[in-house]
Amino acid sequence: MNVTLITFVVLYLLGTLGLGVWAGTRIKNTSDFAVAGRSLPLIMVVTTTFATWFGAETVMGIPAKFVQGGLNAIVEDPFGAGTCLILVGLFFATKLYRQNLLTIGDFFRQRYGKGVEIFCSGAIILSYLGWVAAQITALGLVFSVLTNGAMSETAGMIVGTLAVLIYVVIGGFLAVAWTDFIQMIVLVVGLSIIAFFSADLAGGAGKVIAMTNEKNLWKLLPQPSFTEIAGFVGAGLTMMLGSIPQQDVFQRVMSAKDEKTARNGAVIGGASYILFAFVPMFIVSCAVLVMGTDALDIAKNDYQRLLPTFVLTKMPLVMQILFFGALLSAIKSTSSATLLAPSTSFVENILKNLRPHMSDRQQLFAMRTTIVIFAALVLAYAIAMKGTAIYDLVSAAYQVTLVGAFVPLAMGLYWKRSTTQGAIFSLAAGIGTWILFFPQVSGLGEQFPPQLAGLVAAFAGMIVGSLLPQKLKNRHEPHHAHAGVGVHSHSAH
Repeated sequence: MNVTLITFVVLYLLGTLGLGVWAGTRIKNTSDFAVAGRSLPLIMVVTTTFATWFGAETVMGIPAKFVQGGLNAIVEDPFGAGTCLILVGLFFATKLYRQNLLTIGDFFRQRYGKGVEIFCSGAIILSYLGWVAAQITALGLVFSVLTNGAMSETAGMIVGTLAVLIYVVIGGFLAVAWTDFIQMIVLVVGLSIIAFFSADLAGGAGKVIAMTNEKNLWKLLPQPSFTEIAGFVGAGLTMMLGSIPQQDVFQRVMSAKDEKTARNGAVIGGASYILFAFVPMFIVSCAVLVMGTDALDIAKNDYQRLLPTFVLTKMPLVMQILFFGALLSAIKSTSSATLLAPSTSFVENILKNLRPHMSDRQQLFAMRTTIVIFAALVLAYAIAMKGTAIYDLVSAAYQVTLVGAFVPLAMGLYWKRSTTQGAIFSLAAGIGTWILFFPQVSGLGEQFPPQLAGLVAAFAGMIVGSLLPQKLKNRHEPHHAHAGVGVHSHSAH
């Protein structure tokens, strides 16, 4: 057990806690706590969007999948995830920023009413369970590897959760943004240095690239069969569209100081994420060259341990400190964001409907309490799901919002005729079809991805639900009356 390494890691964790406590002294109201008072400059919007995505699966999950199946195996993340941020910047940021909302659920309330707001917010909150659990699982793994098994993975999960929880509860989004900013510098510098060092160990970057070419790892497109193509499209769209109606993405866009910063921050953050995700893939490819079959065995059996094992067994102490600093930065930045987002949504879009007369101070207290309760739930879920791959926990998380919340959001912004009834039809059709296609429910999911079937049904539900009653109404009303209705509805938009 390396005492120096552990000391550095503990000091780093304490440093980020201190920063969070300092940010907490600047929190005056719920807007400061939830969206940093809409004050962040471009560089911080970029680092905080990049940081949310760059989590445990980017460092430990994606590279191992890449070494086993090439680019085709990782279409969902980083390609889908990074493209999501670019799409948010291009098509959603400006429109949503102008509406001056605190949460994504507020949009659903203003556009479709309270029922849709509560239901969509519920789906969004649920989708965070898997994502935060993945980060906490990774923290447990890191502490277990660091202490050479002296600390169990479960104990590591508990310590890791507390380390993140304290600064999020005290400092809210301002603490998250500042710690993200510093953690991203550590991450980018640390992983870049390790990539150079790894290439050196492997006998030069040329050798690494030659090996990836030899194994045909750059192949992105699927086999030309219907099932393969549908699976590929389904995987790509899961994070690309399923993460758009997520509260953490929304929080980053809304925390910008103006709409131009909101738009550019998301686009630059997304592009940087896709590009930089190749760095851990490169490091793992080096590990395969250096460690040979050992590396591939770890990749098959327990791939999350591949990178930490490579660094601990083949690199000097300085590199180990850099690596674990970078890895903890990645995990903590994602878990802090994903703890804060569902708690804000719950208070703003569910609790406020039950207790409409809360003062700002009561809301702030409720947000902090919810974070603690949510963290406890996630910790229990992560411990219960121990043994599930980090990548799988993450990808399952987005299917709920893809089939539930994405269509009402996109159509609500871009199609003037979408109605509350359309949104309800869309939710029912999307989620119902998605569940119907589960392998456990029917054999349909083997032929066609459940999330893709759900997305198609959600679009159909929105169009049919929005147009159907208007047609019926028009048929039964006298001509002059529905002319009046037409004028009225047009002016309402």
